[in-house]
Amino acid sequence: MTTPYPAGQDRTEEVSSTSVGELIGNISNDLSQLFRQEVELAKAELKQEATKAGKAAGMLGGAGFAGYLAVVLLSFALVFALGNVMDLGWAALIVAVIWGIVGAVLYANGRKKLKTVDPVPHRTVDTIKEDAQWLKNPTG
Repeated sequence: MTTPYPAGQDRTEEVSSTSVGELIGNISNDLSQLFRQEVELAKAELKQEATKAGKAAGMLGGAGFAGYLAVVLLSFALVFALGNVMDLGWAALIVAVIWGIVGAVLYANGRKKLKTVDPVPHRTVDTIKEDAQWLKNPTG
């Protein structure tokens, strides 16, 4: 097996020959890499939340479109069916109230789903706070 150090040279010599500038440079590089990784984590969390928001918006849009089609087609059928037993005006009013209730239920469910979306990447914020605390006191 080969060692990463040349023969006759031990790790102590290498450490003692490392300048303070090199150490600071290494720390700076490590911190830069850490913050890049934190940004990537934040992007991943935001993408996940945006996906949830998109699904909720899609559900609301689909509910609206389905409701529109149902209102147009079934309303005419129901109005004319009720028109056989009462005045068409009253039949149309009854149908409109029914579809109003359906629309309110769909809206409430979509709004409830939309409220579960969290736009703040909590894990990333927590780790950045930990990193900042460590920078203030890196030895303990």
